[in-house]
Amino acid sequence: MSKRYLISTSEFSEQSLTDLSLKHQNFLSWPLVYFLSENNKYEAYVGETTDLVSRMKAHLKSDHRKNLKSAHLITSDLFNKSATLDIESNLIKYIAADGRYQLQNGNLGIANHHFYQKKELYWEIFKDIWSELRTLGITRHSLEYIDNSDLFKYSPYKSLSDEQVTGLKTILNCLLDDRAKVSLIEGGAGTGKSILAIFLFKLLKTDTEDFNFTDFDENDLELFDLFKKVKEQYSHLEMALVVPMSSFRKTIEKVFKGIKGLKSNMVIGPADVAKKKYDLLIVDESHRLRQRVNLGAYFGAFDKNCEALGFDKMTSSELDWVLKQANKSILFYDEQQSIKPSDVSAIAFNNLKQKAGTRYKILKTQFRVKGGAEYVKFIQGLFTEQNKALKPYTPGLNYESYLYESLDDMVNDIKLKDQQFGLSRLVAGFAWKWISKKDKSKFDIVIEDTRLQWNAVTVDWVNTPNAINEVGCIHTIQGYDLNYTGVIIGPEIGYDPISEKLIIHNQLYQDKNGKNSIRDPEILKSYIINIYKTILLRGINGTFIYVCDPALRNHFKKFWRLKETLAEVKPLNIHPNKINGQCIPFYDLNIAAGSFSDYQQVEDISYLELPESLKANADLFACKIVGESMNKIIPNGSIALFKKYSGGSRNGLICLVESTNIYDKELGGQYTIKEYRSKKTQTDNSWVHEEITLHPLSTDEYFKPLVLRDEETIDLKVIGIFQKVLP
Repeated sequence: MSKRYLISTSEFSEQSLTDLSLKHQNFLSWPLVYFLSENNKYEAYVGETTDLVSRMKAHLKSDHRKNLKSAHLITSDLFNKSATLDIESNLIKYIAADGRYQLQNGNLGIANHHFYQKKELYWEIFKDIWSELRTLGITRHSLEYIDNSDLFKYSPYKSLSDEQVTGLKTILNCLLDDRAKVSLIEGGAGTGKSILAIFLFKLLKTDTEDFNFTDFDENDLELFDLFKKVKEQYSHLEMALVVPMSSFRKTIEKVFKGIKGLKSNMVIGPADVAKKKYDLLIVDESHRLRQRVNLGAYFGAFDKNCEALGFDKMTSSELDWVLKQANKSILFYDEQQSIKPSDVSAIAFNNLKQKAGTRYKILKTQFRVKGGAEYVKFIQGLFTEQNKALKPYTPGLNYESYLYESLDDMVNDIKLKDQQFGLSRLVAGFAWKWISKKDKSKFDIVIEDTRLQWNAVTVDWVNTPNAINEVGCIHTIQGYDLNYTGVIIGPEIGYDPISEKLIIHNQLYQDKNGKNSIRDPEILKSYIINIYKTILLRGINGTFIYVCDPALRNHFKKFWRLKETLAEVKPLNIHPNKINGQCIPFYDLNIAAGSFSDYQQVEDISYLELPESLKANADLFACKIVGESMNKIIPNGSIALFKKYSGGSRNGLICLVESTNIYDKELGGQYTIKEYRSKKTQTDNSWVHEEITLHPLSTDEYFKPLVLRDEETIDLKVIGIFQKVLP
């Protein structure tokens, strides 16, 4: 093959089987991936096989698959069974979230496969396959866009962890056990409760024939056997997914609308539960089910439902409605995300946990926050009174977290992260009145020179165009994932350095429904702390915080790395000679022609002294970057830190490259800094570059990708890999 893979298209029919056999003789018993589709209802199926003809014959006998019209086969000499399983899983996950096709696939057996060169080679092949599928009109969006979409984040086509699989087995066994009525699945923020709830719902709405169970591993087969027994016992399940928060409910409705077999009306609010009986109710975020406290305009509907269901309105709750209206209930719960007195009490859930008909499972593994269990433990410890043993949090390479002394700096950094990665938002505690709701000219949050407004909409605020210029609250953010979160800790929570305790200023807390009827200040304190612990666990890649109360800010400085303001950053020192071990080479690319070659001239080099927070080594060097072509990542005039390139994949990385076939107007020579992407061609013994594209990452659309082909790629040399902008 001329490429690392080949995508070929043919008709999907009995008549085409002979043609398929002849055209793909070399791959009839070789691992390959296929995509079957039809473009009337835009339905499709993704699969992989080592026996092409037998698998196609089986699909043509299927009531579901036989209506598909086209077959796209993805073949490669490089494929092995693990690689095709991985590419199949990725195609299922990304095509389902792309939204063009509704997949006929079941969602059981999708796994993260670990095998040799998975990251170095096969992920690069998958990215190239995806690009070609976009060219063919099969897919629409980039992988980067899909990664940030709700359809991807809350897709039922996800690989489950061992812990989640155990939870799923607990639930399926509960459905098969006549003595069991409730599955209570408990887990903290980011442990995958919503994913498991949506996965389960899709699973129970899928026919057994939609699974390639021949490819299941031993663990999957055990799960599939349980699933088959459930399907045999319940030929049709009358079921719904209950989501208490209206904003998050709207988001999940959109997700369900795009998945074959699911409908948006399968996602309901707690008030809808009273309308009919169900075989099964799955409740996500069940800690937000309500009781008759501080309900505002909802009092009337609540009382009406209680009367219709035969409950005493003063002592019952929406949890009671769920338990009465469903033969079986599955509740996903986190006590520490209960944030107001209208939430059903922890006592009610603890009582439910003790009942003979309840099956219980706890989820502990953190999936959302890349800081992992260490960061989660740090946040939990930060808000306890016994935090004297708490160690300062040190962000690793995978997670950014800073305490700011300037709110304006944090706002700017969050906006920059949103430009770079998307889905970065400001979120605050409820310590300011929402005056801009009635008067758009007014600002709700005014701190020194920074003026901000609360979220203008309450439903699906995270995805609205102006969200980056607003501030969300717990009610618009709970349940959502963000890439970066900037958290404003309001003046309603402070710190007494004498007693060494957190204190609450009741009069500054503005959520009336969150504090009315509370007589015990410790209860209000627990709700407010739960709010902050919840919003501090929204950011996948990083969390920034600004603390309004000076005493609390000083207290947090003991534990959180301080983000230096521009005024506090010490200027970088550049010396003509290497004066100490912290010095690394510093190049001015405007005059550096040849300085990276074997004929490097000593006089072309200065030495930059790295700050103490960075450790110098022989592989590091720095350059001043002039121009706007990379301003999303590297602002004009910045000094960028690079690591010398010593081999390995460069695809998707920001690289400093040298070539006689390029001329960078900004840098004034044969050097340029761009995001590197390449396509390769296989020869008998090696790879050669077919095409190299150097992509700008700029807010200015003037800058276009630079494409080098064939001979133009030969003298291109990658000098270094971008590490970070130096302060």
